[in-house]
Amino acid sequence: MLSRRDVLAVSAAGAMMTTSTSHAASFGNPDQPAQGAINAKGPGNLKDPGPQSEAIGKQFPSAQFPPATDVGGMPMDWASFNNAPKRVQNGGWARQVTQADFAISNTITGVNMRLTAGGIRELHWHQAAEWAIMTYGNCRITVLDSVGRPYVADVSEGDLWYFPAGQPHSLQGLGPDGCEFVICFDEGDASEFNTLLVTDWFAHTPPEVLAKNFGVPAQTFSKIPLQNLWIFQGTLPGDLASDRAAVSNAREVPPHPFIFRLGASAPVKESKGGDVRIADSTNFLVSSNIAAALVTVRPGGIREMHWHPNADEWQYYIKGRGRMTVFNTGPNAMTMDFNPGDIGYVKRNLGHYVENVGDTDLQFVAVFRASRYEEVSLSNWLTHTPPALVAQHLNIDEATIARWPDNGPGVMPSS
Repeated sequence: MLSRRDVLAVSAAGAMMTTSTSHAASFGNPDQPAQGAINAKGPGNLKDPGPQSEAIGKQFPSAQFPPATDVGGMPMDWASFNNAPKRVQNGGWARQVTQADFAISNTITGVNMRLTAGGIRELHWHQAAEWAIMTYGNCRITVLDSVGRPYVADVSEGDLWYFPAGQPHSLQGLGPDGCEFVICFDEGDASEFNTLLVTDWFAHTPPEVLAKNFGVPAQTFSKIPLQNLWIFQGTLPGDLASDRAAVSNAREVPPHPFIFRLGASAPVKESKGGDVRIADSTNFLVSSNIAAALVTVRPGGIREMHWHPNADEWQYYIKGRGRMTVFNTGPNAMTMDFNPGDIGYVKRNLGHYVENVGDTDLQFVAVFRASRYEEVSLSNWLTHTPPALVAQHLNIDEATIARWPDNGPGVMPSS
């Protein structure tokens, strides 16, 4: 017996299918005219003799020869940090993908940043909320909340931070090798390269005003930078306890932490196929406008068919190789491949799944501009609908439907 994947799989070289036409058609694209490599019978139909980049093409087999079940046309749901230009300075670098680069992404801007050991992202604030996940190394964050309470913490791989819009903060790489992280702003047109910087404000304020504001002579400000620093190399900070003591001045600390250990948290969904960890305003209380899921899918497993009713989904692929199909009205269905450093995007309420097509774990983070994480599982819906009704829709007997998962497993194993 051939699996569904065997039936649909077509190599880039156009390998002949071994199954019968009648069997293949039952799992092919039902629309006319027939689409997909499985329906390409002409000589040389699958050849691509024109100019091309073989290296890029091999990364996107699903774009080269989509599954026969793909249909119609949908906006591109793939982008990548891998080809985003880096702004490099002494102390680190950053690159970003905004809506200007990725038209579909109108709710989230993504930034990838690296800070050396001692490298500083200068004191600043944003007009949008900032959410981030650490992907490498160690970082020290500082932030002042809206009522003047300071907060200092260290974060490591798998940890999150969240700074509400307008709350001033800084980031600094720690030893031994600094850090790297991904930031999400809750606006599609936000920019990491256009933020409110403390050095800019000092340089564009008359010295006599600075003198009055801080109660010191104007000469105090004679050596301030005349251009902003943005990212610069600093000296490694002292221990965390010393920094916390230095900023406290007997002030109370914020009631909710600005960080969350997502990677070390307990999964909310777990199976042999993988797991899902959630951080939203119910457990990461300060994160009032961004919810997130860290998803791990074992080789051959699948992030089950589902959709999100309350927000678009912005994805960042951390490791492994994935293939995602997104389903829309029309019908429209599009399949794309994702590798480490890539970004995916799924509009609110559109059905989708993500399959691990590699031989190592696939891991990605899904980010939503919403206070709570919400999802609807296709199998959970169908197993909580009268079985006779489902059977009449799909021509599948009720005994088979009774064996479907009825608990919204999150991730399904390969078998």
